[in-house]
Amino acid sequence: MCSRWVVLAFYCLGQLCAGQSLKPQIAAPELATNNPTLTTVALEKPFCMFDSSLYPNKSYVIYLYTMKESASAISSLVTTTNSKPLNSTFQQTSGGKLGPYKAAMFNVPNCASPPKFTDVGDVNKVSDVLKQYLFRVGDDGSCLYDPNFLAVCNPPLTPDTTYRFKYVLVDNTEGIMKDQTLWSDPIKTRRAKLPLKIDTWPGRRSGGMIVITSILSVLVFLLLAGLLASVSSAVMGSEASSAEIKHVSQTIQQSEPRPQLSSE
Repeated sequence: MCSRWVVLAFYCLGQLCAGQSLKPQIAAPELATNNPTLTTVALEKPFCMFDSSLYPNKSYVIYLYTMKESASAISSLVTTTNSKPLNSTFQQTSGGKLGPYKAAMFNVPNCASPPKFTDVGDVNKVSDVLKQYLFRVGDDGSCLYDPNFLAVCNPPLTPDTTYRFKYVLVDNTEGIMKDQTLWSDPIKTRRAKLPLKIDTWPGRRSGGMIVITSILSVLVFLLLAGLLASVSSAVMGSEASSAEIKHVSQTIQQSEPRPQLSSE
């Protein structure tokens, strides 16, 4: 029931987007936990954003552009003077530092055909349903290093870095931009924690406490090892002393003269 309510609320939110400022939004926590991560950002797909720009018997596609916030405003354009969308890549823009790069290309989401509630209740289908509503930027860790990769590359983002995103509606027939959103609000990926600052379960100790605990553990080990060595040495010494006393006793007994029997 809760899952159904979440999807229904998200669908209604998409319907309202057409009347608001059009720009990509970070996915709601109910739909994408742990978002952003160190190298990814989950965005809501542009449901109902471009309905007024769609015409029958036309083929459209959505481009998603990504750039670092540090890129200059002049370099934030995503089309040429002929309204053709840029095909700039991650490598060409130094990961969005020099300007926007095309991070994704997917079909226009269909507002008229939301997922079935019965599918939302099926654990095996929840992932597919969410993929219809969300797109995760930075989710492909291998495309940069695969020489045979031909699709749009969506490589991991940089940790602790602020990005902006933009959706563009492209007419496949004419190959030109028909509509676009504003750049999103700044969205920052998470910062990697230093090893000394990582909390440990169950004690939630600091880095200094972990070091002290490790040293004390080593000292206790050495103390126990020394104690065991002392006990072992004492036992072995005791056994050797007993053997020596026994040997001396036997020697004395053998050296004592035996009494002779008188003959009648």
